[in-house]
Amino acid sequence: MKKRRKLIVVGGGASGFFCAVNAAHMDPELAVVILEKSSKLLSKVKISGGGRCNVTHAGDDIPELTESYPRGKHFVRKTLHQFPPAQTIAWFAERGVNLKTEADGRMFPETDQSQTIIDCLMEEASRYEVKILLRMEVNSIQPIGEKFILAVSGEHQSDEMMEADMVCVAAGGHPKVNGFSFLEPCGHAIVTPVPSLFTFNIQDKQLHALMGVVNKDSIVRIPALKLQESGPVLITHWGLSGPAVLKLSARAATDLQALEYRFTVTVNWTPAYHESTALEALKQVKQESRQEAGGKNPFGLTARFWTYLLTKAGIDGGKKWPDLNNTQLVGLSRLLTCDQYAVNGKTTFKEEFVTAGGVSLKEIDPMTMESKLCKGLYFAGEVMDVDGITGGYNFQHAWSSGWIAAKSITSRN
Repeated sequence: MKKRRKLIVVGGGASGFFCAVNAAHMDPELAVVILEKSSKLLSKVKISGGGRCNVTHAGDDIPELTESYPRGKHFVRKTLHQFPPAQTIAWFAERGVNLKTEADGRMFPETDQSQTIIDCLMEEASRYEVKILLRMEVNSIQPIGEKFILAVSGEHQSDEMMEADMVCVAAGGHPKVNGFSFLEPCGHAIVTPVPSLFTFNIQDKQLHALMGVVNKDSIVRIPALKLQESGPVLITHWGLSGPAVLKLSARAATDLQALEYRFTVTVNWTPAYHESTALEALKQVKQESRQEAGGKNPFGLTARFWTYLLTKAGIDGGKKWPDLNNTQLVGLSRLLTCDQYAVNGKTTFKEEFVTAGGVSLKEIDPMTMESKLCKGLYFAGEVMDVDGITGGYNFQHAWSSGWIAAKSITSRN
């Protein structure tokens, strides 16, 4: 009887599961094993999107989609051509999970429950007899001839050796280079990891008092880096967060680490206006309104946030509009369109934690996900030096790379 070929997938996250279940489906004769070092499977899927799971981002313009990957966009362009968002949508739909598109392009399961995605992947693993081993940490992967020997330790045991014909590394990102040490025998270069998708710490107690306020339309800039992003901004008890800030943190991840997370950020809270047009709008309100300044604003800002800006501009909200002088209006127009903050540190945004860096893309074939150094070794997901901004892009990379790896693995002679 011919011995079954064996694939070991290192990592029980989105990309690892997608590789495993697709490989087992494509080749029923393949023995597939997932090794997960923690006690939980698909943990990022569970918490993504506030527990709803931002599965992917809508769109069929691949060059446009790749602009949302600060690192690895040329690599991702080749992977998305093979497995784009449309195929992700179709894959889940074929298994009874329909996705819906929100106004900003993010896609979620119609149930608004990440458990729907988890259940789908777990059912696929069960259907195709994928073996799953928890609390199994891979300490090294050693290529021996045409096979691989993995040194694996469990929760209460020393290293045991596991043999595989092929290995797919889908172990996610690591905050430090030594997190990739298990790959050393394979000779891969590691791009030094840095945090991505984080919030900006700002020491302003008046700002902190607005915790929970969301300004739905803003432009956030880092002047020193000539970078900007637009979208909602969330005020937190430590500073600024929300999609615009998270996207900007991803774009500038390497530069901001070099600045030790100390830099100046400006916010246009009213993107429909520039400083001059905002001033004109304020002057018009002064001419036409007899109300108190704190009771009316022409920009659609929340009452709490408007009061904060008035105070910051040195304006008594109880004063009537006609009593405000030109200097006050100029100062307020500047705050509306170019509000400035000193950032001193970062805070991890737990739902979207992503690390930039990882296995060098120069050593991976984007058409197959196979290592250029070790035949039979594949990669999927965030373990590679690819990361996307918030919005479903990182999961799409996980699905694309996992599927391509599975297709390549099952196509091997």
